Amino acid sequence: MMGLENNIYLQVGLIMLIGLLAKTAILLTEFATQCRQSGMSLKQSAFFAAKVRLRPIMMTSLTMIFGMLPLMFASGVGANGSRTIGTGTLGGMLIGTLALLFLVPALFIIFQTLQEKFKPVEFVAPTDPLIIKEMELVEEYSKKKKENI
Repeated sequence: MMGLENNIYLQVGLIMLIGLLAKTAILLTEFATQCRQSGMSLKQSAFFAAKVRLRPIMMTSLTMIFGMLPLMFASGVGANGSRTIGTGTLGGMLIGTLALLFLVPALFIIFQTLQEKFKPVEFVAPTDPLIIKEMELVEEYSKKKKENI
């Protein structure tokens, strides 16, 4: 799309990109699993994990994107390699981050549902203060909703 060829620079950038996005997806699913084991519903745990992890995900992604801007606009000797790695990584990070924020929670719900059909969740007492607070807020909301009905 940008007129660059698929060379070793682009491939190294894509390997780096895959590692960073995979790490972020693992962190998101691990937190969603903790929420689920603490007693949250499946949807609630996926969306709460995405909401809580949004800031760290955006910080990591934007740092990478802004770090690649000088490479993307490089000039001089070796600029073709720098432009290739910068453009590939920057574009991949933008697309990957958007996909990560929307696809990973949905895929977590799908695969966790399948897993729970074969192996039920073992609930444990929540230890994370964020999870405890969210569960209290949901409980208060449920009580208010029942009172209004």
